[in-house]
Amino acid sequence: MTPTPLLIAALTVCGFGTAFLSGVAGLGGGTILIGVLYAVGMAPAEAVPLFAAVQLVSNSSRTVAYLRHVEWRAAGWFALAAVPATFLVAPYAAAVDGDWVRLILALLILASLAPGQSARAPLPPRAAYLTAGLLNGALGMFVGATGLFVGRLFFRPEWAKETTIGTLALTQVIGHGLRVIAYGAVGYSVFSQPWLLGPLAASVVAGTWAGKRANAHISEAHFARLFSLILLLLAAKLLYDGLTGILSTWN
Repeated sequence: MTPTPLLIAALTVCGFGTAFLSGVAGLGGGTILIGVLYAVGMAPAEAVPLFAAVQLVSNSSRTVAYLRHVEWRAAGWFALAAVPATFLVAPYAAAVDGDWVRLILALLILASLAPGQSARAPLPPRAAYLTAGLLNGALGMFVGATGLFVGRLFFRPEWAKETTIGTLALTQVIGHGLRVIAYGAVGYSVFSQPWLLGPLAASVVAGTWAGKRANAHISEAHFARLFSLILLLLAAKLLYDGLTGILSTWN
């Protein structure tokens, strides 16, 4: 699709807002952004490479912002699983039906909002990091965003909030970088939509730094309620679009 100037402006504002949310919470903003890209009608082969490139920039800036808090061994175990998973899935990713992707992403969002999610005990560290890498590499090639279902594997009780944010950011850099390379290898360049890539990349950098500055001044309870509401509305939109598209092919 060729977006209009109005759509480019709207997506740029959305990019800033989602990066701000991730700058405050450490994850989730990317899920909203990829959901919006799907909601405006992009196919997975368009949305995922563009999203991966933008999120590579966004998470790189967040990694720099929290660099001294990063747990490097966790990122290493993550990469060990993410690299083979990404390139094994790559040849099949572009052919997936966009309506099924919308439906799957909606269900993943709803699952992340289920009561009791944050209270679940994490896996042992090494198993958690390897599982995160495997999920990021495999599912990430189809749905684009993995933070909401992979991020929980990095909520370690022994880590400070800053360690979780910084380590998550670095693993997302690895995951999105792998997707940029993998999609390029099968013929889908991230530079095919420069009119969107440039403004979105700039907006997510600004949003990340604004979110980091606001991190200490925002009520976690109020933020969590607003964040959940945004995710719920987006999931409803994706669920409707996905089911409508799937049902239309059966008639």
